[in-house]
Amino acid sequence: MFVQTLQFNCNCFIFVFLPVHIQKVIVNEGDYVFLKIRMCIINHLLPFWRLTSKTRVFELSSFKARTFQKINAQCFNKVNHLRSDTLCTGSEKKWQKPMGFDTGLKTYNSLTKGKEPLILAKEGIATWYSCGPTVYDHAHLGHACSYVRFDIVQRILTRVFGINVIHVMVITDIDDKIIKRASELNMSSTVLARLYEEEFKSDMAALKVLPPTVYMRVTENIPQIIAFIEGIINNQHAYATPKGSVYFDIKSIGSRYGKLMGGFVDSGGELGDTGDTDKRNARDFALWKASKPQEPFWESPWGKGRPGWHIECSTIASTVFGSQLDIHSGGIDLAFPHHENEIAQCEAYHQCAQWGNYFLHSGHLHLKGSEEKMSKSLKNFITIKDFFQTFSANEFRMFCLLAKYRSAIDYSDASMNEAKSVLSSISSFFSDAGAYMTGKLLCQSVDEGFLWERLAAAKVNVQTALTDDFDTPRAIDEIMGLIHHGNRQLQAVTKGGQSSRSPAVFGAILSYIEGFLDTVGVSVKENTCVPGESSHGTLPSVVEQLVSFRSQVRSYALATDDLAPVLSDCSQLSEERKSQLKEHRKQQIREREPLLKACDVLRRDLAPLGINIKDRGNTSTWEIKEKRTELQKEEAN
Repeated sequence: MFVQTLQFNCNCFIFVFLPVHIQKVIVNEGDYVFLKIRMCIINHLLPFWRLTSKTRVFELSSFKARTFQKINAQCFNKVNHLRSDTLCTGSEKKWQKPMGFDTGLKTYNSLTKGKEPLILAKEGIATWYSCGPTVYDHAHLGHACSYVRFDIVQRILTRVFGINVIHVMVITDIDDKIIKRASELNMSSTVLARLYEEEFKSDMAALKVLPPTVYMRVTENIPQIIAFIEGIINNQHAYATPKGSVYFDIKSIGSRYGKLMGGFVDSGGELGDTGDTDKRNARDFALWKASKPQEPFWESPWGKGRPGWHIECSTIASTVFGSQLDIHSGGIDLAFPHHENEIAQCEAYHQCAQWGNYFLHSGHLHLKGSEEKMSKSLKNFITIKDFFQTFSANEFRMFCLLAKYRSAIDYSDASMNEAKSVLSSISSFFSDAGAYMTGKLLCQSVDEGFLWERLAAAKVNVQTALTDDFDTPRAIDEIMGLIHHGNRQLQAVTKGGQSSRSPAVFGAILSYIEGFLDTVGVSVKENTCVPGESSHGTLPSVVEQLVSFRSQVRSYALATDDLAPVLSDCSQLSEERKSQLKEHRKQQIREREPLLKACDVLRRDLAPLGINIKDRGNTSTWEIKEKRTELQKEEAN
């Protein structure tokens, strides 16, 4: 609360503290500046007050002390309402640029509908709150898409820009949907919530989503929620009803409601609110719901009940971070009414002009050909566990990286195959470059200087892309461009020559690409392991020995070519000797042809199992990819 001491001239000096939100109004009659505090008070004081802009002294004429004391008492009775009215319910919705540490990044802020410089309250630290799941059913790809995308953003902040992200996520473990599902299954809502909470955490681990700094459950923060609601009531922005519910009074904050949506929109949609008749306004939303028969409840000053949906996030975020939050994230479907109501609650409670500085929203995930988002209510979802029967975590993460985090994205076999193709290209380049570095792949001379230049340019361009609202599609394009230039230099030759080798530049490229992919949560090495193996070190060793043996067999089978130079320069040989050598070569080819065929069959048979062997002249290279045979899929089902 902004408090100012006012000096009055009324035969004596009287000091009074008033909450002041000053709007200066220049009056035609003179250079007087009147204080507009609140109409009910102005009506009493306006005839008597005048304030020069220089002296800031109020002159009271014809004003008796007893009358003044009466009005002064009215002022103090209105303190809480004035306080919130001046700081939280002014007409201004304009976003206020935070004071603090400029990270040098720009991010799209839903509060301004544009890119803004990311400024944090404390240098090197980002306070981040996200809405977690309502745990009443299996998580699906729509959930996964949002969590993976923001995991990528947080990894970039932490590992590229050195910002320590303090991330709090709430688990909604009491809700209408949870109660309904538990009743259908004839089990405790607490047990149901715990089961699906653990499944959610397991799914996130499988997707390689880093856990938040802390998970917080709604049911473990009921006392804090009750206290938060009491604070909003005391600030005259909520009211209790005779039925034992508490509602937020949207009219009390005037035109400040709608910071995200840009207008005074209907805040209905709270399940169970629409039929309530004891609300003052249809748009008011529940902070506390009076208990119904057979429902879980907690004791409160308003009777038995449980929290509304929106209040839990406002309370828990405020419990941890106080009256200021750097970043709030969630799916775009949560912007209204959930995040809109969070803002209203927090600014009403903290009596602040701006609670959350940045709201980041991820786009919807659509099934290809559908205009609707993937959701449980529409029954058009794919569970995360079902997804893993066909694709991997790396492939889904690459799928997310190929689109901006705030864009809507279509899920289909084609889009997933595109992600698989990108990973395959990266894996193949790693295999070829590694073979070149170890001398197993013979190439023409490499333009080393050109590759060093391309690597330096890629580093700059990737950094620039990530600085610009975490533009991962542009960053991936830069990585693939670097791989393209590397592949063009890896032109294999059959016979070794005297050309110089340049393994160092390829080592630098591989190191950079691997580091970038690790930053965003994609592991190249993990992409070469078969899921479910108990020992990841055993399979590569076995494959190495197998391919080495095959290469020796294949080299022996191809050794008939050693007679070719003799036959091509046989001017000193008799015709009979020439004939013998030719026949001998044909005989070798016939005898060794089955060996070559066996090598080819082995290569083909191993490919469906995810082991790709590439023959390059007399040498061979190999890689292991995440692939599942149709038989494995059937067994999994």
